[in-house]
Amino acid sequence: MKKILTLIFVSALGGMLTLGAYKMYLEPKDALVITKTETSPSSFIPASNISNLNAIANAPDFTTAAENTVHSVVHVKNTSIVAGRMTYRDLFSGRSSARPQVGTGSGVIISPDGYIITNNHVINNSQELTVTLNDNREYDAKIIGSDDKTDIALLKIDVDEDLPYTTFGDSDQAKLGEWVLAVGNPFNLTSTVTAGIISAKSRDLTGESNQSFIQTDAAVNPGNSGGALVNTNGDLIGINTAISSQTGSYIGYSFAVPSNIARKVVEDIMEYGNVQNGILGVVGGALNNTFAERLNINETEGFYVDDVEEGSGAQVAGIQKGDIIKKIDHVKITKFADLRGHLNTKRPDDVVQITILRDGDLEEIPVTLIKNQTFTMPLVGVVKNTDKKDLKQFNLDNGVKIIRLNNEYAQYWKQNGIMEGTIITAIDAQKVNSIDDVQNILKAKSPNEPLQIEMINSRGEKERYNFR
Repeated sequence: MKKILTLIFVSALGGMLTLGAYKMYLEPKDALVITKTETSPSSFIPASNISNLNAIANAPDFTTAAENTVHSVVHVKNTSIVAGRMTYRDLFSGRSSARPQVGTGSGVIISPDGYIITNNHVINNSQELTVTLNDNREYDAKIIGSDDKTDIALLKIDVDEDLPYTTFGDSDQAKLGEWVLAVGNPFNLTSTVTAGIISAKSRDLTGESNQSFIQTDAAVNPGNSGGALVNTNGDLIGINTAISSQTGSYIGYSFAVPSNIARKVVEDIMEYGNVQNGILGVVGGALNNTFAERLNINETEGFYVDDVEEGSGAQVAGIQKGDIIKKIDHVKITKFADLRGHLNTKRPDDVVQITILRDGDLEEIPVTLIKNQTFTMPLVGVVKNTDKKDLKQFNLDNGVKIIRLNNEYAQYWKQNGIMEGTIITAIDAQKVNSIDDVQNILKAKSPNEPLQIEMINSRGEKERYNFR
């Protein structure tokens, strides 16, 4: 009996302890349950919704820019004649191996009366050019002019009604990280729009300091060349020109000619028939740590002036060897492409404000740009406009002067008495008075056409050289 009572007591005590522990530690309290139920949604779900709504509200809207631009971007078809592979049938029948070849690209209508800007490489060597508008209308196009250095060309189609067009924006105001749209016809897929950001400015792809591209990660592929790069307002800030790729297709970066350069080229072609380049007249290089150490200076940014061309605007303005150009028209210069890109938007007689660092002090100097006085002539070398002293030496009234011989042919020229300082008086029996005459004559020639150059050698004798 005693054992039974003990067992009952222990069981009752265990039950009481268990119930007390449950009440104290495990049973949920009403206030806590209500609080968790109400605060959990208000702490997470509304905050997440507000964040997403803000992100959507702040996202750039490309729809208006895209809709406006696609109607002004055209498809350009270039039909050229190329030398094909000679077959036995061609050989025995005496037929030419030349075959028509069709290339395609893009262009941008920049005026309601049918002027179109594109790349020079899109229309190069064309026998026939066809432009297709976004509404599928086709027109024959004629080349108004082109510039291979900037890879810009101007076309014209004749239309009976005003066309939709895109206006030029200010590419100098474009900023790193800014959203942009690339519009064109990649792989013959018309009216294609891709988006990206500006990844870099003043990009030089050749290392020869003659380019100044806008770099973007908007997808650009073969066929996009000559198409539009626009900002979210729909302003034209670049002409898509090249891609960086190991495969030939887009893998990350594309490059566009800045609109300020493209617009200046187009305006020059329309007004003068060719591109008018304003020359500053300095020789040197962009500073970096290695260059600065070699010069024993502390500056690592800017353009170091190693020489100043005689008679140039820089010399007249007082720029000297050893000066460091820090800004041009208040645009910071960190590499030569910055300087070249800005100068490519200028013409002879334009005045630019050059900020230089000299002996530790900054100084702003106005410089009047001059017209280019030199031209690299194939086979010969670099030629320059003559002055009265040059012409008087040989009793001449016209000609251009050789100031540097072509390295490959220098030995041949010297053996025939042609030295630096020799005067070229005519090309293909046409008198030349300036490097403009030389460029125009050579530009009008077909690639396989013979070339005749008339020169006055070091003995004052007139000689003619024929090249085929």
